[in-house]
Order: sequence, then C-alpha cells, then structure tokens
Amino acid sequence: MTERAESGSAANGGNRNVWAVTITSFLTDVSSEMIFNLLPLFLFDVLGVRTALIGVIEGVAESTASLMKVASGWLSDRISQRKWLAVSGYALSTVAKPFLYLAASWAPVLGVRFVDRLGKGIRTSPRDSLLAGSVDETRRGWAFGLHRAGDTAGAVVGLAIALAILLAAQGEAFSLSRSTFQLIVLISLIPAVLAVVVLAVMAREVTVEGGTNARSGLGLRSFERPFLFFLAVVLIFTLGNSSDAFLILRAQNAGLSTAGVLAMMLGFNVVYAAISGPAGVLSDRWGRRILLVAGWSLYALVYLGFAAARSAWQVIALMAIYGLYYGMTEGVAKAFVADLVDPGRRGTAYGLYNAAIGLMAFPASLVAGILWQGVGSFAGFGPSAPFWFGAVLAMMATVLLVTMPSGRPGRLGGRA
Repeated sequence: MTERAESGSAANGGNRNVWAVTITSFLTDVSSEMIFNLLPLFLFDVLGVRTALIGVIEGVAESTASLMKVASGWLSDRISQRKWLAVSGYALSTVAKPFLYLAASWAPVLGVRFVDRLGKGIRTSPRDSLLAGSVDETRRGWAFGLHRAGDTAGAVVGLAIALAILLAAQGEAFSLSRSTFQLIVLISLIPAVLAVVVLAVMAREVTVEGGTNARSGLGLRSFERPFLFFLAVVLIFTLGNSSDAFLILRAQNAGLSTAGVLAMMLGFNVVYAAISGPAGVLSDRWGRRILLVAGWSLYALVYLGFAAARSAWQVIALMAIYGLYYGMTEGVAKAFVADLVDPGRRGTAYGLYNAAIGLMAFPASLVAGILWQGVGSFAGFGPSAPFWFGAVLAMMATVLLVTMPSGRPGRLGGRA
C-alpha cells in the first residue's frame, strides 16, 4: 500500500505540499506564539489565577482535545483524505482566538484553549500524514525537519512582534497589562487567517492507493510491536514533560520581567528553528533513534538545570539548550512514527501518538502544579520540584528507548 500525490509528479507535488504545510505552520505559529506564551502571565498577573489552576487549564485543554487527534487521524485513513481535515482544524483554532480579547476570568480562557486545541486535534494527524505521504522514506526526516523549522521560525517572528508591542506599550514593566494583551490578540488574527488560506489554496491532496486498513478500527493490536513500544515510552516521557507554562513561571520566579520572558522564549525558538532542519537530515542518514536518545538525554540534563537554577541568566541559558532538545527530537519523532507503520494506518498512528502526548499533558501539568504550590492541605515542594520529577522520568524513558525492539525495516538507529 502506497501513498501518492494527486499532483502528478511525486517530486514536485511532494515539495509543494511540504512547503504549503511549512508556510501554514509558520503563519499559525506567528499568531499563536504572540499570545500563548503570554497566557500564563495573563492568568497569573492579570487574573490572579493560582499555578495549580493554570496547570489544570493547560492539562484539560490539551488532554480533552487530544481525543480528537485519534478520531481525526482514523477518519483521514478511512476516507483516504488528509488536506481538508487539516484545513478545518486550522480554521477552528483561528475562530477561537478573538474570544481571548473578552476574557475576564479563567473560565473563558479555558474555553478558548479547549477550542484552539480541539482545532489542533482535528488538523495535526491528517497534516502529519499529508506530509509523510508527500515524500519517500529517504527524505522524510528532511520534510519533517523543514516543517518544524518553519513552524518554529513563526514562533520567533510572533515572539518578536509581541515583544515589540510590549516594549512600546509598557516599557520594562514587570507585569503584563490587560490592554496590551488585548492588542496582541487582535494583531495575532492576521497571520492566523492567512495560514488557513495558504493551506486551502496551495496544498494538494495525498491519497492512499489500494484501499485502507482504517476499517479495522482503532485497536492497538493492528499495529506492530515497535510502534506500540515507542508509544508506551512516549507516555512515560510525557508524564514528566509538563506544560511550558511552568518554564515561563520558573523564569519569572528567577527574576525575569515580562519582556525578559519573551526575549528568553525568542532565543529558545531561534535555536529550535536552526536545529530542526539539520536534525531531520541527520536522522535520514544516521537513524531516528540515535537523535531521539541524544535529545531526551539532553532534556533530562536541562530539567535538572531548571531545578537547580537560582538566577535569571541561568534560566536564559537553559532555555536556549532546551531549544536544542526540541530541534533534535520533534520532527524526528514524527518521521519515526511514519517509519514504524504502514501508510494505510498512518493517520491513525499519528492520532494515537499525538493523543498519547496530549492526554498525558493533563496529569503532567496537574502534577507539576501540585508539586510546585500544593493543593488543599498538601504543601507543595516549591518551584524546583516539577523539574526534578521531569528529569527522572526522562532518564527512564531514554533507557527504555535504547532497548526498543526491532521491527519494520526503517531508520530506527541504522536498521530496525
């Protein structure tokens, strides 16, 4: 069973889709990073929400919407269509964002985050399948690496715009004001709308020849052992990978102003964007698992650093290294999933993979919030605790990844 681009020439159609998806993700991240990196500070500084509740908001939004990633991926296999499901997901996220302008309490913020993540749930698995089916295995790392680079370059631009607006409106003010946040929300709508238009007009459908295995349903038993093993390891790793909102709060705890936090995130995304493309190409040559083991090991070290950090410069340096971890692993992991499954089950596989990450976001963020601040009669252990927890689980997951069983021929670590 193979996938083909309807554009005729596999090479040209494939490149067209890779660039369409990359540009769309670039524009989406310009929009999203303008507002969502500020959202924890908006909740904490403007609305007075406690960190435990911030963890609940982030976790519920990610985990609940993650169920849609499985359904959408399965549906894209069933109907052998990827593009329009992806377009509809981007459109839904765009529709949700203006309502942040009106948010005056945590409940509307939760609603917006849920709908935005629901849109992400609809689009992610079909989009990844569209990307994986547009190139052959020897260029898959390059395609996902380019996509991650474009996505993260959008984050750089979005953060730079938000930082410029913040400095123009508030100077070096420590706390974020409601009016400045509202202005940033309005401006973020322009690239969000453009992203939907680009994907709808530029991308071409990729279909699965010879039918689909999606009719067998969502059962895990239809997948081979290496994919299921990798899925289990990802669950363990992600349980310690709480929302990046806690990294932002950790930076503020170490003494960074709101402008300083945005500058820190800007540096993180510059590193992330610069590394993603080369890491994808290296995974085509060296194997995906080598890059993942190295990246997860680096993550554990970075989280140990966040646990021990005591000053602003240490947090800034650690965040730059954190960008190196992301660049080494995010696109490579997506390419790895495609290596492990048949094309006719690829949408479902991406749905399960993305849902595994999203569903663990709720317990990961909830545990992080409780470890930090506590809940009820339980006193938290302080800002370092979530990072000790994340580092230990990352080490466990890395050891398990090294022992991963062989299966389909592919680029696991040289050979499967």
